Amino acid sequence: MSKQSEAVLEENLLKQLETLEYERVVIQDDRALEENLKTRLEKHNKTTISDTEFKRVLNHLNKGNVFEKAKILRDKFNLQRDDGTNNYIEFLDSEHWCQNLFQVTSQVTVEGKYQNRYDVTILINGLPLVQIELKRRGGELKEAFNQINRYQKHSYNANNALFRYVQIFVISNGVNTKYYSNNERQSFEQTFYWADKENKNIENLDEFTDTFLQRCHISKMICKYIVLAQSKKILMVLRPYQFYAVESIIDKVNNSNDNGYIWHTTGSGKTLTSFKASQILMKLPKVHKVVFVVDRKDLDYQTTAEFNSFSDGSVDGTNNTKALVKQFSDDTKLIVTTIQKLNTAITKNKYLESMKKLKDKHIVFIFDECHRSQFGDTHKAIVKFFSNHQMIGFTGTPILKENATGLQTTETLFGKSLHKYVITDAIADKNVLKFSIEYIGRYKEKEGKESYIDTDVEDIDIKELEDSTQRIEKIVDFIIKNHDRKTHSREFTAMMCVSSVDTLIKYYDIFKSRKDENKHNLKIATIFSYGANEESRDANSEEDGNSDEPLTPHSREKLEQYVEDYNKMFTSSETIKDSQGFYNYYNSIAKRVKEKEIDILLVVNMFLTGFDSPKLNTLYVDKNLKYHGLIQAFSRTNRLLNERKSQGNIVCFRKLKPSTDEAIQLFSNKEAIGVITMEPYEDYIVNFDAIYERLIELVPTVDEVNALRNQGDEYVLEFVQIFREIMRTKNILECFADFKWSDLKMGEQEFNDYLSKYLDIKPTKTPNDKEKTSILDDVDFELELIHKDEINVSYILQLLGEIKDEKDEEKVKKQKENISNILNNNPHLRSKRELIEQFINENLLQIKNSEDIEEEFEKFWDEQKEKAFEKLCKEENLKNDEVKKVVDTYIYEQRKPLANDVAKTFKENYTYLKRKKIVQRVLDKIVEFVDKFFEGGFEVKQNTNRTDYKPTIEVLKVAQQKPTYSNS
Repeated sequence: MSKQSEAVLEENLLKQLETLEYERVVIQDDRALEENLKTRLEKHNKTTISDTEFKRVLNHLNKGNVFEKAKILRDKFNLQRDDGTNNYIEFLDSEHWCQNLFQVTSQVTVEGKYQNRYDVTILINGLPLVQIELKRRGGELKEAFNQINRYQKHSYNANNALFRYVQIFVISNGVNTKYYSNNERQSFEQTFYWADKENKNIENLDEFTDTFLQRCHISKMICKYIVLAQSKKILMVLRPYQFYAVESIIDKVNNSNDNGYIWHTTGSGKTLTSFKASQILMKLPKVHKVVFVVDRKDLDYQTTAEFNSFSDGSVDGTNNTKALVKQFSDDTKLIVTTIQKLNTAITKNKYLESMKKLKDKHIVFIFDECHRSQFGDTHKAIVKFFSNHQMIGFTGTPILKENATGLQTTETLFGKSLHKYVITDAIADKNVLKFSIEYIGRYKEKEGKESYIDTDVEDIDIKELEDSTQRIEKIVDFIIKNHDRKTHSREFTAMMCVSSVDTLIKYYDIFKSRKDENKHNLKIATIFSYGANEESRDANSEEDGNSDEPLTPHSREKLEQYVEDYNKMFTSSETIKDSQGFYNYYNSIAKRVKEKEIDILLVVNMFLTGFDSPKLNTLYVDKNLKYHGLIQAFSRTNRLLNERKSQGNIVCFRKLKPSTDEAIQLFSNKEAIGVITMEPYEDYIVNFDAIYERLIELVPTVDEVNALRNQGDEYVLEFVQIFREIMRTKNILECFADFKWSDLKMGEQEFNDYLSKYLDIKPTKTPNDKEKTSILDDVDFELELIHKDEINVSYILQLLGEIKDEKDEEKVKKQKENISNILNNNPHLRSKRELIEQFINENLLQIKNSEDIEEEFEKFWDEQKEKAFEKLCKEENLKNDEVKKVVDTYIYEQRKPLANDVAKTFKENYTYLKRKKIVQRVLDKIVEFVDKFFEGGFEVKQNTNRTDYKPTIEVLKVAQQKPTYSNS
């Protein structure tokens, strides 16, 4: 049976939308789109608009980028009429979203840089607010995503740029359907399935259309559930579980005085959900104020910053209790505060006079991570003081009967759960990653009770052994040996949690001594509590309980020493002399971990809850964790980032498997372990070998990849898809401590040879044709899986020096192969490869001393660059000085030259049509020239007299493949 074509899929969708009462219209191009917009705006605003007035409307709509256009869409436009009067024009009715006007059209053709035709467009009040791109059944969904990215670059900005008003994109191949907001910087990982309230995904296009594309629902999503994030200037749309959570909270507050809580797993976007709920609640007539309550000062700061990033100025942070009381008294509608400050405000006599006026006001309290600090006297005090309150809790790991330390549970304090989205739901939706858990350090007793890491003996758990310096040294050595493997050569960062401050001090000092011995160059930092700055005990379980008690003077002094180490490492001036200094240090560390400047952060409890860093992928564990503490700590590692980050790595040096299994079962279901954790190493070996068998069945040798093009793009696509699976599986395998190439049927060199062919296939340019010509144009080659380190030219020259000085012909041959692999396996070096190989073949033997290679190479490079430049100018009859200006602008501004700038390089005056054709040809040649001699491989340094471009070389390194030269 043949696969359903894209055309049939499109026609069926259009008919289905008609049954949902969309008006189907024929709009062939953007001119017709504008004419339709005029009539729809007239109808929606119950007015008439003249042609000159409509030009003013179009000029207004043509302002700004996608983010600014989203604000224009939601605002009214003060239109100056031809008769001098003014009249407000509304583009979207956000309050009565069902009362907008809905149309659907297809195959709108827009001529931008290239001519593009868009599949299905939903128009609301004449503006294209939803764009649907389809692929034939069986086609990759990612292709539709990439196709939209291509449209955004090539034609969405053409003419009056009305397609920049798209708020939501939908992509579907019939059986899989996803949606996402119009944010050009997002990856495919930020596309979502719609689901029902029980988190069952609605993937089929027909069902998706009947639910998500219902006129009132899609309009509601645009009007209420898209957040215009101010700090990043992007649009964010809520995922289905966030939508249902907010809807259930609004319903609870509108229709009852009951409390409730939201159980959404850690890492699922709780802050965005709570912000949107707060934003809607504070507009309800019956709600006097919304108070968002956190339990630590750092979370107060963090949440305030995040809320303000969604809507600038929406929260005025409360620095002290006096400021908080003032906010309760003035017209501030949304307050973020700590539970400690709130408790002080309602218990201290000096604040009671002001606070008593609010006792009967309807205040909604939203508690962040309500499993943590809601089980003491403060909770009772709040309930007793405010007579007309409602409490809404958020948690990823609620206190249930099984993990309660007392009689109280989350349900007894907050009432029934309003919506659940547990970790199994999030992993199934690919909203968070699975965990790869390795248990390292099984011990056996020897004489003198010594310990060592040994995976072949029985587990024992002896405190004396766990605290022994020798054991900690073994663990430090293991981490040093395996850290690059776990973090993909430090593309990601890590944390290590330990049982107590004393143990942390041992770890830090051993890491430091190993560094002094030149055994590693890892950047290690730490923070732990003392006195008034005690950490949350949430991540503790079976330790002796002393880890968060005030530190001894010795421990305080140790932390001061470590802060000095930190200051030397980062040329900073942090201090822990007072409370504010301590939190400044905390925030500095948080920032550096997020920016990947710290390799390993050592902690006892801090950062194990409430800290979110997508670039963190590994947690080393040497403490006993249980229940919610365990899940919270593990979940620091499983935020989505890119294809390279395939899982969160957990490395346990304690006997934690029973506790891990118990926690997973408690917070998901009995069958969840296989869903939440990665399969064993051996399973991935079997999987890799099976994919390899498919590869050699298609192309038994590397050379046969070349023949695929003659057979058609379908065969090339099959090779790309198979090899991409190989790269994905290899990416996972590399993170296991046991990984070695000899376990696989495919050799490392064979992998690199196929990789070179894979990179050769990837289209390097968009074709000049008006329509795409190959099914490969929108295929995602997932180059993130191919790790790149930028290395100065001296490294490649070092290899050349080794060839020059080496007498053994076999070693010379191997070194040339090594250089060839470096050049072949890097897409950015393709244009430079020919010149580098020319230097090796023609110049290297003529150089007497290896020390002169770098100087000779630079001479050679400059000569070739000048020759290429002169050739370009001569062939196209260009002005040399003007071409240099264009090249400089291109390099410094990181944007391709404009057509007018290219035209200035011409010596002759051409007719318009001829000039247009020549501009494109010259532009292509300039881009090619820069790509070969500058872009992606050159440092730019300033001289007093001229701009000097010194070449550098990017060396591609795939995961654990170790180069034969050292980094400096």
